[in-house]
Formats: sequence, structure tokens, C-alpha cells
Amino acid sequence: MAQAIPSARAWIGTILFLFLAPGIVAGLVPWLISGWRWFDWGSVWIVVLFAWMAIAAGVVFLLHAFTLFALHRGTPAPVAPTETLVVTGAYRYVRNPMYISVVSMILGQALLFVSWGLVIYAVIVLDTVFAFVKGYEEPTLTETYGEQYLNYRRNVPGWWPRITPWRG
Repeated sequence: MAQAIPSARAWIGTILFLFLAPGIVAGLVPWLISGWRWFDWGSVWIVVLFAWMAIAAGVVFLLHAFTLFALHRGTPAPVAPTETLVVTGAYRYVRNPMYISVVSMILGQALLFVSWGLVIYAVIVLDTVFAFVKGYEEPTLTETYGEQYLNYRRNVPGWWPRITPWRG
């Protein structure tokens, strides 16, 4: 039973990585680019609502995904991975919910602050994480988990969520 209880080390590492990676990528850098200067959308409040929904959804799914890593006794950081393949929660719908969440938060800020710089930055972030997934993450997970990961990869899309959860 003790094996199922997440360690303090997993939680501390996960929280630290949360601030170091997405905190910088989806928080600090967008602030440096846009200055978080509000754009007055006036009567087009629906745009502001949509922007906040994109940011909030990104935050919620990012925190959910990070929590799953700690619950699986590891962190999202490649230097301190989980003991088991994470295929629960949001990972039953899409293989890369963290990356999608981060890009959603950046694009929400781009809309909220009317920043083409943030749109360009979001494209750069997406290209970078896509290259990281293809060049490092997928080969590493295949090597580590073998057929279990390959089966998961065959059934769960990487970037566009499934309608129903995978129950593999």
C-alpha cells in the first residue's frame, strides 16, 4: 500500500518543475512579450470571455496533468520521471495535455492583450514541444515502456483529444 502513496519528493519536484517550466513559458515570457497590457475590447466582451476561458482551461488541465505525475510517484521533468506510464485522467483523451494547456494559456493571453508577438511565440512553443515529443519523448517512452506505450500511442492521439476516454 505504501507504494501507491505519492512521496513528498514527487510533490516537491512536480511543484518546482511547474514553476520552472510552464511558469516561465506560459507566464514570465508572455509577460515580457506583452507587458500584460490590457486591450479595451469595449462592447465585444465575448472576446475577453473567450480569452479567459482559454487561459483558465489551460491552467486547470495543466494542474490536473501535473498532479497525475506526482500521484504516479514522479515528476513531468525528464530527469525525475514517474515509476509508471501515466495513462489516467486527461491522458486517456490526449497524450500531450500539458503542452496543449501551455499553448492554450499563451493564445488566451495573445487574445486578451491583442499581442501578435504572443501568437508568434505560441507557434514557436508549439513547434519546439512537437520537436521535443518526436525527437526525445516518444523514443524514450517507447524504450522505457515498450509495447505498453506503443499500444497507448496507437489508441490515444497526441494533439487532438479523443471524444471518449481510452480504457486500455
